[in-house]
Amino acid sequence: MKKIQSVKGMNDLLPADSPAWQYVEATVSDVLSRYGFSEIRFPIVESTDLFKRGIGEATDIIEKEMYTFDDRNGDSLSMRPEGTASCVRACEQHGLLYNQTQRLWYQGPMFRYERPQKGRLRQFHQIGIETFGFAGPDIEAELLILTARLWRELGLEQSVVLQINTLGASDARQKYRDDLVKYLEARKNELDEDSQRRLTTNPLRILDSKVTSTQDVLNGAPVLRDYLSPESIEHFETLKTLLDAAGVAYEVNPRLVRGLDYYSNTVFEWVTTSLGAQGTVCAGGRYDTLVEQLGGRPTPAFGCAMGVERLVLLLAELNAMPEGLDGLVDIYVAAVGNVQAKAIALAEQVRDAMPFLRVVGHCGGGSFKNQLKRADKSGAMLALIVGESEAAEGSVTIKYLRRDEPQKNVPDSDIIGEIQALMDV
Repeated sequence: MKKIQSVKGMNDLLPADSPAWQYVEATVSDVLSRYGFSEIRFPIVESTDLFKRGIGEATDIIEKEMYTFDDRNGDSLSMRPEGTASCVRACEQHGLLYNQTQRLWYQGPMFRYERPQKGRLRQFHQIGIETFGFAGPDIEAELLILTARLWRELGLEQSVVLQINTLGASDARQKYRDDLVKYLEARKNELDEDSQRRLTTNPLRILDSKVTSTQDVLNGAPVLRDYLSPESIEHFETLKTLLDAAGVAYEVNPRLVRGLDYYSNTVFEWVTTSLGAQGTVCAGGRYDTLVEQLGGRPTPAFGCAMGVERLVLLLAELNAMPEGLDGLVDIYVAAVGNVQAKAIALAEQVRDAMPFLRVVGHCGGGSFKNQLKRADKSGAMLALIVGESEAAEGSVTIKYLRRDEPQKNVPDSDIIGEIQALMDV
């Protein structure tokens, strides 16, 4: 029979890879908790209308990338391509927004039908951070300072650069959009194919084009900052002042836009060149109109998302993973002969006394030599050997697996203290 394979672009995460993911996720969770953020979880599948109304029907995500299907009732459902719209829906549905402030985060898989490539899969994983009820630049500065701290703690601070821009309010952006379209329409034949398509759907995304010929055309295009209101400019300048005071370096990129319709005013990206071509590891911005677009009352909001696959790749590329992540076991308990009951009890005794250690008890029988091979392969520091002679005399043999020292026999009454001393705990 033909073997069943995983769906293209939807990869397995194997046991050898899991420690790196757990390290990233645990570090992010720890930093967020120190800044007072609470975790929220919501479904993978949502009504298609949620994303059409939130993301914008003219975006690449809606036009080309969503996994959409009709359920048995004929309702159109989609697997979430991003988390912000779902987060807003959940908060509005459960009454978490009106006259309240929220600092929230989430993690999990997202789905987009794209050409699979390194760090960009059809099922990919994001950690999202969303804030609601804060209108000023102070919350924006806090989130950017938070992400800067995260890079420091992950050892990535020298490999990422913060780029910021302001898109202004919706009325200024609309006037700019109209003038930009007029300018580009007169030069349409000089644009790349994707930009020609976006000219009628999402023209601001053309500013983000990496095609050299299109960038040359944009050199003479209208500049968004010339259209901004004094309030938008003051907001952005205050953000810069706060970042300067906190010592967070940044670049102002006037061509930085985001691919989703709901962004306004401040947008940002943390980018790296350590993965080959410039890549984005974290991005977001302000989306003050989204809650109202989805049926709620006007609510200021600011947030971002980071790709877990890309962070793991970056850590590996920079050799920034801490030592010890590969070791899944600290102590291996081997049982030779009819002593399984004592071996199981010993493993539980060690777990009770030292719950932070990873203790594996041998299962499945096998010779003493075979059990020691498994103990060594597990990466454990020590093997605790319970044989029939040890069981009879009330002792345990400790064998060093990573040190060149002779094994020792220890009475049952002293075994916990001996292990604590050996493991330096």
